[in-house]
Amino acid sequence: MGGSAPATVREPRGRRNRALGARGEDAAVRFLEARGYHILERNWTCFAGEADIIAADGTTLVFVEVKTRRDDSHGLPSEAVGRAKRERYEKIALAYVTDHFFDEAVVRFDVVAITVLPEDRAFVSHHVGAYSAG
Repeated sequence: MGGSAPATVREPRGRRNRALGARGEDAAVRFLEARGYHILERNWTCFAGEADIIAADGTTLVFVEVKTRRDDSHGLPSEAVGRAKRERYEKIALAYVTDHFFDEAVVRFDVVAITVLPEDRAFVSHHVGAYSAG
């Protein structure tokens, strides 16, 4: 009964990317919590889109975009946060502040960029105040 070995089945690219993104967000939460951030929301959605992480850093409300990559062949993860993404995050922040009845809020926009390394390790780069509203 000579036959060929079964073909290796790979998950579809979209599912792999979602799984990688979820792992990256989990790592970002651990990273932020270890630095004293209080996680308020994960994957909060509104009319404008989704915020990966909303956290409190002292009295500052921080909206965190998480970008995870397997390598840097398509650029650094933080470079994937362009103008359109920044503008969308500003709308998300306004919706969150309005929805949660803040009279005033000091808001900051951070990016946590994660590059996955061999042996289940990662390089994490935290860009505090990566951009400002306006």
